[in-house]
Amino acid sequence: MVASPVAAGDVAPDFALPPAPGPDLWTLSEKRGGPVVILFFPLAFSGVCTDEMCGLAEDWSRWEELGVTVVGISVDSPFVTSRFARETGVAFPILSDFNREASTAYGVLYPDFFGLKGVSKRSAFVVDGAGTVAYAWVTEDADVLPPFEAVRRAVAEVAER
Repeated sequence: MVASPVAAGDVAPDFALPPAPGPDLWTLSEKRGGPVVILFFPLAFSGVCTDEMCGLAEDWSRWEELGVTVVGISVDSPFVTSRFARETGVAFPILSDFNREASTAYGVLYPDFFGLKGVSKRSAFVVDGAGTVAYAWVTEDADVLPPFEAVRRAVAEVAER
């Protein structure tokens, strides 16, 4: 049975994931106090995922103006996610959810993605400073980018609280 995705109003599941090989972890609960955007995506270096991250890198100043913390997450290994972050030029960490803990907690795993088991669905969550999900978007269509203007509006609303 596949879990339902986390929805607006839910407490955001905490997670601690590596941005690169090694013992250092990025932990959601340590970012409390300000808005956080969590972007799950299927696989690093695939076409649409690369477009998504490169688009964010090119438009980074608009995200910086919001004072938001942004993080990308995929089920790729930390070796892959750290290289993907470097090659896409993002100014935020891309975390490895290799063990599928965060993707499972957020209910965003495909049971089957073109024969691959346990790949993250493209999704976007805005978490407010208290740790509550203020915005949730999940798609079954891996070729669709998140609605970034809606995500920005949700971040702005959270920041005004």
